Amino acid sequence: MTSGTARRRCALVGLGARAQLFTEALTGPYADRVELVGFCDVNAHRMAVHNDWLGTSVPAYPAEEFGLMLRRERVDLVVVCSVDRTHDTYIVQALEAGCDVVTEKPMTTDADRARRILDARRRTGREVRVAFNYRYNPVHSAVRECLAAGEIGEVGSVHFEWLLDLRHGADYFRRWHREKANSGGLMVHKATHHFDLVNWWLGSEPETVYARGGLFFYGDEAGRRRGLARPYARAHGSPAADDDPFAVHLADSPVLTSLYLDAEHEDGYHRDQNVFAPGVTIEDDMAVLVDYACGATLTYHLTAYAPWEGYRIAFNGSAGRLELLVEESTWTRPEARSNGTSAVLHGAVAHDTAGRTELLLRRSWEPPRELKVATGEGGHGGGDARMLADLFGDPVPDPLHRAADATDGARSLVTGLAANRSFRTGLPVRARDVLVV
Repeated sequence: MTSGTARRRCALVGLGARAQLFTEALTGPYADRVELVGFCDVNAHRMAVHNDWLGTSVPAYPAEEFGLMLRRERVDLVVVCSVDRTHDTYIVQALEAGCDVVTEKPMTTDADRARRILDARRRTGREVRVAFNYRYNPVHSAVRECLAAGEIGEVGSVHFEWLLDLRHGADYFRRWHREKANSGGLMVHKATHHFDLVNWWLGSEPETVYARGGLFFYGDEAGRRRGLARPYARAHGSPAADDDPFAVHLADSPVLTSLYLDAEHEDGYHRDQNVFAPGVTIEDDMAVLVDYACGATLTYHLTAYAPWEGYRIAFNGSAGRLELLVEESTWTRPEARSNGTSAVLHGAVAHDTAGRTELLLRRSWEPPRELKVATGEGGHGGGDARMLADLFGDPVPDPLHRAADATDGARSLVTGLAANRSFRTGLPVRARDVLVV
């Protein structure tokens, strides 16, 4: 993303929890390459919190002054971490202002917005990078290397199961993600990571998608049916939430207090909604079958209420099978209160409940062989750090083609968008009828 030695002038829009990964990188290890010159958000308090955390005085602009910020601060790189449904607004405006863009996943939430981004990218000639940190996880890179080397021959099918535990999975049903209009549902917001990985691993793209999904565990109806419902809309100030293991208590965490609870007076956003309250419009249990252009098929399942967190992936090939098991947590503690220092409630923060990672190669007519992969420090096995280095550091060779652009971002959306349509219609959906990339 960088070139030469001149510092790029960077602005960041959307100052929620995810933005911290970028603000700390831009003011820390990459401050000699990139200068953080602007914050933009609908909430002034959250921008002030990030400045306080960093010990900086980055100029802060309200969302309606995004264009003014780009001009006044002479921005040439924009990092987008806002609510998913707003990504296209900022990406397109930044491209048209002559800026390059790094956007959090998903690139956007529907086909029309994706087309707007692709059209703006073509018209302006500027660059869009999608922050697919999962590509940079060393074990995922090892999978790509193994498949590309032909270790299992031609891939015929992929089986992919992703489990979100009762801590991490529930968190999507407390936040703005619970409304499909904001996030596109978990098929878009979460699974875009997974569908991008499969596209990248196979070097192919989806052709036909059939899916079934629904709200099985969360929401008001399921909560009443199983006796899990509690009479509160949001946890803060609600005695009924005190011992609810599904509640998050913002006041217990200095980070959540400063970033969300103390910011409510500006926009009324509640980060601690009841997962069994009305208003949930996304699914929590989803099954997908995909035909790929290369001839392989994918069977995928996402569960958002599992007792453990992690994923299983298996590739069946003409010369063997490759299996990956990642246990981010082996079980979930029923903690009703949390005083964590992170604003992200993630199963990877598992401590003594953490499991194991195993990559197993089973070649035909041979005993199985475990492929040892060294992981790094930080999130996603060191993937976050590697991605940041690629985005903001010195250019280095990328033989695995981990850098994801707007085309990759759009292709990662196709499967999820087609799955959402298949949920509604009960019919298979051709990818080209959703979005031509």
